[in-house]
Amino acid sequence: MKGPLIMTPGPTYVDEEVRAALAKPITNPDIDSDFYEYYQNTCSKLQKLMNTENQVLILSGEGILGLEAACASLIEPGDKVLCIDNGIFGNGFGDFAKIYGAEVSYFKADYRKAINLQELEEFLENNHDFKVATLVHCETPSGITNPVDKLCLLLKKHRIITVVDSVSAIGGERLETDKWGMDIVLGGSQKCLSAPPGLTFLSISQAAWEVILNRKAPIASFYCNLANWKDWYEKQWFPYTQPISDIYGLRVAVERWLEENNPIDRHAKLANAVRESLVSGGLELYPLDGFSNTVTTINIPKGVSYQDIYDQMLKDHNIMITGAFGFLKDKVIRIGHMGENCHEEKLYLTLKALDLTLRSLGVELKGELDKLFISAIKG
Repeated sequence: MKGPLIMTPGPTYVDEEVRAALAKPITNPDIDSDFYEYYQNTCSKLQKLMNTENQVLILSGEGILGLEAACASLIEPGDKVLCIDNGIFGNGFGDFAKIYGAEVSYFKADYRKAINLQELEEFLENNHDFKVATLVHCETPSGITNPVDKLCLLLKKHRIITVVDSVSAIGGERLETDKWGMDIVLGGSQKCLSAPPGLTFLSISQAAWEVILNRKAPIASFYCNLANWKDWYEKQWFPYTQPISDIYGLRVAVERWLEENNPIDRHAKLANAVRESLVSGGLELYPLDGFSNTVTTINIPKGVSYQDIYDQMLKDHNIMITGAFGFLKDKVIRIGHMGENCHEEKLYLTLKALDLTLRSLGVELKGELDKLFISAIKG
C-alpha cells in the first residue's frame, strides 16, 4: 500500500537516491580510515551549505540532541543565559539551559511576530551580562522566521555566545553563519535536507570552542559533551560508533541540495504562493509577520476542528498535514513546504485537498485554493 503524501514540517519525503544510499554496505567506522575521510568530507559539504569555515560535526541523534549538547557543553552551574522567546521552541530552549544549572532570563516577545531588533537592543542596553543567548531561526509551530542575521550580530557586540536552533530553517532559509557572527548553529537531517530523522549537525565557532574547552566544572554528560569531539580527526577516534547508513543518506541529501541551482529561491517563491493562495481564499495565517519559507501555520476556521481536517485529508486524499502543540493545540493547522516537499505539484495537490476538505466541512472559501496557488506562482 502506498503511503500518504506527508506534507508536514518534517520529517519530509525522502528521495529514492537518498534511500538507495541508506542501503549501501557498511564498514567498521572505528577502524576504517576511509570512513574518517568520508565523515570529514561530509562535514565539509555541510560547511558549504551553512556558509561557514567553523568546524561542523554530525551527531547521532535527532535535532534535539544538538540543542542539549550545546547547552551541556557551554553552560556551567550559575551561568547567566538569555533565552530569546517568541514561541514554543524559543521558550523551551530555556528548559535545556536550566538542566545544566543556568540562571535563565527571558526576553519575551509577541508570539505572532518575529523578534524586533530594536526592542532587543533596548533590552540589552541595561541587561547584557549573559554568557550565552539561545534563539530560534524558524519557530516551526507558529511558522515564523526570526531575523537571526541581525540578532546574532547584536548579541556579538555584547560578547554573548549565540546558540541558534536552525533545525527547520537550514536549507530553506538564507543562512550566513560566519557573516552573521553565529557561534553554534544547529540543524537536523529530516527537515529541509529531506534525509531520514536521526542526525543532528552543527557548526561551532572558535569562540564557542574556547568556552567549551576552558570550563571550571566538568561537562555533566558524555553523549552531549562536544569537547569529546575536538580532535576526532587528528586522533582518528569517534566518541561512539557512528550511524554509517544515516550518514550515507545525509551525504547524498546534502549533495542534492548543493547541486540545485537555487533551493533558497525555490522555497521563498513557493512559500509566498502558498500564503497568498490561503489568504486570497479567505483563511487567516497565524503569524502577523516574519513568515517562514519552510512552514505555513493557518488558524483553524470556526466550526471545524483540527481532527476533522486531519482525518478527512488523510482518508479522502491520502495527504497528511499537521496541527501544533502547547498553546496552539487544536487552534492551527500547518503545511510543510520544505526540502523535497517544496515542489509545485505536491503543494498543488495539498491545497486542492485542503480546499475540498474545508468545503465539505462547511467552510466558505473565496476561491479555489489550488487555482489561487497557480495564479500566485504565475504572478
